[in-house]
Amino acid sequence: MLRFFRRRKKQDQAEDQPEVAPESPQEQADAVDEPAPADTDDAATIAQDPVEPVETQSQAAPTVPAPAATQAAAKTAEETVAETTEESPTDSEAAAPETPDPQELDPHAAASGATTADVTAQDTTGAHAAEPGVTEPISASAAAEPKQKKNKRSWFSRLRSGLARTGQSLSSIFVGVPVDEDLFEELETALIMADAGMEATDALLTQLRARVRKDRLTEAAQVKEALQEILAAHLTPLEKPFPLNAHRPLVVMIAGVNGAGKTTSIGKLAHAFQAQNASVLLAAGDTFRAAAREQLIEWGERNNVAVIAQDGGDPAAVAYDAVNAAQARDIDVVMVDTAGRLPTQLHLMDELKKIRRVVGKAYEGSPHEVLLVVDGNTGQNALAQIRAFDEAIELTGLIVTKLDGTARGGILAAVASGTQGVRPVPVYWIGVGEGVDDLQPFVAEEFAAALLAGD
Repeated sequence: MLRFFRRRKKQDQAEDQPEVAPESPQEQADAVDEPAPADTDDAATIAQDPVEPVETQSQAAPTVPAPAATQAAAKTAEETVAETTEESPTDSEAAAPETPDPQELDPHAAASGATTADVTAQDTTGAHAAEPGVTEPISASAAAEPKQKKNKRSWFSRLRSGLARTGQSLSSIFVGVPVDEDLFEELETALIMADAGMEATDALLTQLRARVRKDRLTEAAQVKEALQEILAAHLTPLEKPFPLNAHRPLVVMIAGVNGAGKTTSIGKLAHAFQAQNASVLLAAGDTFRAAAREQLIEWGERNNVAVIAQDGGDPAAVAYDAVNAAQARDIDVVMVDTAGRLPTQLHLMDELKKIRRVVGKAYEGSPHEVLLVVDGNTGQNALAQIRAFDEAIELTGLIVTKLDGTARGGILAAVASGTQGVRPVPVYWIGVGEGVDDLQPFVAEEFAAALLAGD
C-alpha cells in the first residue's frame, strides 16, 4: 500500500511540470559552432599569435555530441586551420631567409670548403666575402707602385749582370787596398781598358783626386762611392727622355752598321711605344740584306703592328709611302728601318742622305728623330761610327746594344767627354739582352751604379 501512494505522488509531480520540446539537430549544431566567450587575457593572446585561437576554440567548444554531418564539417575546419598553422612561419622563421644549397649557387665554392653563408654573401653582393686573415685588396695605384719597383729592381739586376765584366775589373781595385797613388794608377789602367778613353779617364781621375783631398777620404770604399757619383755626373749630359709625343706622326729614322741590331731594336721599341698607348707603323727600308724584310714583318706580327714593305723596292720610296700611310691612318709613330752599312762606303752613306731628303718631302720637318744603333762590343770603333753617321744624317740620339757581352762599358764615358771629336749625342736606350724588355731608357745614375757594382 505504501509503494502505491509513492508512485502516485511521483506521477502527480510529473504532470505539474511544463513539457520541454526536444532540441532539433539544427539547434544542436548551432550549439556546437557557437564559441564560448573568451577571457580578456585569451583575447590578447589570440591577437598576437594566430595559432592560439584554434586551441582556445577547441577547449571552449561544447561537449554536446553533434550529428555526423556537423562533425565532418568541424573536422574539415580543424584540418584546414592545422595546415595553415603548419605552413605559416613564425616571426623568427620569417625573418631568416631560406638557406640555399651551396652546390646550386657555386659548386666550386662548396667544393673548396666555403660555407653557405660565404657563398650567399658572394652571390648577393657580387664580391667574395671577407675571410679571416685575408687583407682587403689595395687600390690599382697602390698595386702598381710595388710592381714598378719590382720591375726597376729587375732591370737594375739585369744591367748590373750585363756590365759585370767591366764592373769586376773596376770594383776589384777597391778591395783591401790603402788610398794612395797606386790605387789611382790601377784605376787609370782599368778605365782605359774599359774604353773610357784618355780624355774621360783624365777628367774622372782629376775630379776624384780633388774629392779625396777635400773630404779627406781614407777608406777605399769611400773612394769607390765618390767615383760613382763623379761618373754619374759625367754621364748626365747623355741622359735625355725620348720625345714620343713631340709630333704626330713622329717619324724616326734608324741607321747603323751591319749586325748592330737595328731590326731587333725596332721591334723592341715598337713594343715599348705600344705600352705607352702609342700606335706604331714600320717601314722595311732594308731592301738590300736577305730576309731583312721578313725579319721586320715577323716583329710586326709579334707586336700586331702594320709593316710597309716592297720586294726589292727603292728604300727611299718605301720610307715615303710609310710616312704618307702614317698620316692617312693617324699613326703616332712611324719607324723607318735602313740597311746596314759601313761609314767608309760613301755611296751607301749618300743613299741614307737621300732617304732623309725624301722623308722630309713626305712630311715637312721630318724625320724628327735620327737614331744610330751602336754595338757596345765595338769599343773605340763606336766613336768613328758616331762621328761619320752624324756628319751624314745629323744624329739626334743613340741606341747602345749588347752591353752584356763586353767588358767595354766605359765607351759611354768617352762619348760624354767628346773623345776623338765626337759630339756628345744623347743616349736614349741601352740594351743588355735579347728579351723584349732588355732595352731600357738610359739613366746615368743607374748606369754608374751598375758599372761599379761588380759581381
